[in-house]
Amino acid sequence: MKKQLLTLVLAPALIFGAVTIPLPKEASAASTGQIINSVSLRQSANENSTRIRYLKEGEKVTILSKVNSWWYKVRASDGREGYISTSAKYIKASGVTSPGNSNTNGGSGSGSGASTSANVQKIIAAGKKYLGTPYEYGSSRDNTRTFDCSDFVRQAFLDGIGKKLPSDSRGQGSYVKSLGHAKTNWHDLKAGDLMFFMSYKGTSKSNYSGINKSTQTITHVAIYLGNGQILSTYSNDSGGVRIDSIENRHWEYRFLFGGSAL
Repeated sequence: MKKQLLTLVLAPALIFGAVTIPLPKEASAASTGQIINSVSLRQSANENSTRIRYLKEGEKVTILSKVNSWWYKVRASDGREGYISTSAKYIKASGVTSPGNSNTNGGSGSGSGASTSANVQKIIAAGKKYLGTPYEYGSSRDNTRTFDCSDFVRQAFLDGIGKKLPSDSRGQGSYVKSLGHAKTNWHDLKAGDLMFFMSYKGTSKSNYSGINKSTQTITHVAIYLGNGQILSTYSNDSGGVRIDSIENRHWEYRFLFGGSAL
C-alpha cells in the first residue's frame, strides 16, 4: 500500500518534470548612488512637494526606481524613502535604467539627449516662423494672428513638438519648477529653456537693486536661444515677435529664473 501511495506522488514529477514555484522578486535590482551636493529628499516627485530632509554631500542612497527623466525614488541611509532630482549635479548614480519602455524617438518630456536636442531645434524653428507677428495682450489661444508672451511660447511648443504648455506665463513657470529644472543664473541655461521675468522698472540696473526676486510675480516669458539671446513678444511698438539680447540690459536685471519645459 505504501509503495502504491509513493508511486502516485512521484508519477506526475516523473512524467512532467519537477515543478518549480518562483519566488517573488523586485522588477529590477536596486541601484546605488552617492550625493554630490546637498539635495532635498521629498515626499513626491514634485519640486513643490514637502521636504523630508536634506541629503548631505557624501551620503549614499539606494535608488529604488527612476520615476522619469527628472526624479529618482530612493531609500536614504536612515531608511526613509522619498524622491530626489536625477541631476548629475546632485547625485552620482550607477546601474540605473530608464523606467518602462523608453521612447528615444522624441516626444515631450522623455527620450535621449539627442532627441531632446532635436525637439529644442523644432521648438525654436517653430517660434522663429512667427517673427514679426503682432503683439496683443490677452491674445486668443484659438488663432495665430496675434500673440502675447505666453501665447507665443505655448504655440511654439505646440507647433514644434505637439506639447501643450499652460496658457499663461505663471503657469508655465510653475510647470518648469515642478520638473526640478529651475535655475536663477541665466548663464546656466541652454537653448530652448524658458526664461521668466518680473515687471519692468526701468533700463538701469539700479532700478532693480534691493529687490527680493523670490517674491516677485512673473510678468513675461521668453524662449532662450543661447548666446545671450531670447525669442519673445512684448509690445507692438517693438515689432511683435522678435529676438533680443539680454546681457547688461533690463532683461538681465528682471530675470527671475529659467529652465527646461521638456
